[in-house]
Amino acid sequence: MTHPYLSVKETADILNCSEQYVRQLLRHGEISGERISSRWIVASESVQGYRIKGESASSGVPDHGRRSFIKPDLKALSFFSGCMGLDLGLEKEGIKVLLACEIDAAARKTIEINRPEMALIGDIRDYSAAEIREKAGLSSTDDIDIIVGGPPCQAFSSAGKRKGFNDERGNVFLTFIDLITELKPRFAVIENVRGLLSAPLKHRPHDMRGKDFPSLSQDEQRGGALLFVIQKLRRAGYSISFNLYNAANFGSPQQRERVVIACSRDGKKLPYLTPTHSDKGLYGLPAWKTLREALDDLPKSGHHFVKFPEKRLNYYRLLKPGQYWRDLPEELHQEALGAAYHAGGGRTGFYRRLAWDKPAPTLVTHPAMPATDLAHPEEDRPLSIEEYKRIQEFPDDWFIAGTLIDQYRQVGNAVPCSLGRAIARMLLAHLRDEPLMAYPDFPYSRYHKTDDISWMSDMGCLEESSGKQLSFNLA
Repeated sequence: MTHPYLSVKETADILNCSEQYVRQLLRHGEISGERISSRWIVASESVQGYRIKGESASSGVPDHGRRSFIKPDLKALSFFSGCMGLDLGLEKEGIKVLLACEIDAAARKTIEINRPEMALIGDIRDYSAAEIREKAGLSSTDDIDIIVGGPPCQAFSSAGKRKGFNDERGNVFLTFIDLITELKPRFAVIENVRGLLSAPLKHRPHDMRGKDFPSLSQDEQRGGALLFVIQKLRRAGYSISFNLYNAANFGSPQQRERVVIACSRDGKKLPYLTPTHSDKGLYGLPAWKTLREALDDLPKSGHHFVKFPEKRLNYYRLLKPGQYWRDLPEELHQEALGAAYHAGGGRTGFYRRLAWDKPAPTLVTHPAMPATDLAHPEEDRPLSIEEYKRIQEFPDDWFIAGTLIDQYRQVGNAVPCSLGRAIARMLLAHLRDEPLMAYPDFPYSRYHKTDDISWMSDMGCLEESSGKQLSFNLA
């Protein structure tokens, strides 16, 4: 039986590449791995999936234009679409997505199978604004209502090197901003990880900082990347509003935090998203949805999932719903964690069984990596792909293409549909000049000062952020 985890060297031998290239694949999320202390471990299934993907790349879905001639009232274009969680949220509120942009082979098959009439293009850098309009079936005079996209986030993620716009994916982010300013949609929505709030425009390695080196330049200061994006959009005439949102506050059975930047061509500042749920019923809103609610009517059989190694299952069998490694007998702690026992931090992802009566934690791209385990509350296995889809709020019949590892990666990277619906409701209310309910000092996330006004103030740009929220206040 193949061992479920590989070393970097073993992975390099299998893929016939250098160990340095394997680490690059890990950092870019092309294969699934986990850094424990100073070393990487790699999920063997993801290595096999990567090989299969490489062998079948030539049989991928070709780019094509929209296969429908009907022009809806509200027209949206989607970039970095993945398996379309955000887009499904828009659709549920009546906003039609005409074009998807995605380079991942498995995700492209997902889009093609579920939405064959939709235009599909690949690398955003290969298309001009005029060519994108043509693929979407739009003339040069057709107004685009909404552009949405979540550019690759690894360049800004705290789990990576945070090279920001020095990273190739960071440059794709800037290409996306340039396309927004060229296509001039009425609204633009950009979704990204929390790390964007603090990422510099230029990254200086930590070993080149300190008293023996020059002070950080303005471009190297925290927050410089987002400030650069904001300035580009404002010069194009767009208003800017953003916050860090926990998807659980909008009806998702998952605590997943993402930055959402909302821009309006009319220059009027857009309101923050309106919560529909809250932790412990704050403001009289319904309590957060739980894992139990998400999975309640899901059939018990027919699940597809990766497996835990038998050694780890021995520890899982000692844990109840909602418990993790600290709930094991104390004499087993060091044995269970191995080298990670001496690592810092809470290590809450080790031997983690999910709780029934709470939202799930953030779904990751592989549910059985030791430091980010997502184990079923009672069964001795990780979450299945069917459970992943429920937690991210995809319809049960939404087909996810590719290997099982490809499927986990697509769904794990998706935007929860509820968050997409909240974005759509906010934009539609603005179009109709309808005020939205607002809740003063609502805790949108675990963190403070992540809204545009507080953030701008910390950046010394308070004078630029004095826009009124278009909303009612509920005392």
